[in-house]
Amino acid sequence: MAAPKQTEKGERRRALLVAAAAELLAESGFDAIRHRAVAERAGVPLAATTYYFSSLEDLVSAALDRLARTELADAHDCLARRDDPAEIVLDLLLGPRSRTDGLDAVLCRFERLIGSGRRPFLAGLLRAQRVEFDALLDEALTRATGRRPGPGEVRRLTALVDGVVLTALIEADPDPRAVGRVALREALDALPRT
Repeated sequence: MAAPKQTEKGERRRALLVAAAAELLAESGFDAIRHRAVAERAGVPLAATTYYFSSLEDLVSAALDRLARTELADAHDCLARRDDPAEIVLDLLLGPRSRTDGLDAVLCRFERLIGSGRRPFLAGLLRAQRVEFDALLDEALTRATGRRPGPGEVRRLTALVDGVVLTALIEADPDPRAVGRVALREALDALPRT
């Protein structure tokens, strides 16, 4: 099906649908993105979801892209404000909602990351996002340590934080971000400085 010609009203409606789907994704994961739920959240007729999106996969892709772009923009803003680089790293790895929404936000974030692997149609989008994600992590870690991370350091620190946070989730720790923060700060303290 060819994409409908976009009018200003149509672009606004499509943007409302994408924003609503991104909110649902952030709050409750992939299973929350259903045509009816997205239309209700956006305040538009149900038929709009199938008019502006050729499939549910198309809508999910747009939602994931919107959510990632919002989170990456937030991280850019934090870097520009010179916020604590370690907190920016945690925002990138655990999601900015983990600052305020605690365990539920981190659980949803990890469920979304793991659930992405069951949706091969997202692979290209996720690979493209990973480039920008790693560049922001690199910048935050450079600010935290005063030097550029060496080859593989960004991925190793990501794996370390992911691992300790996953363990905290398994053990039902009420504050997995705090667990990740401790591991990250210990790892950053062990890195050479300039």
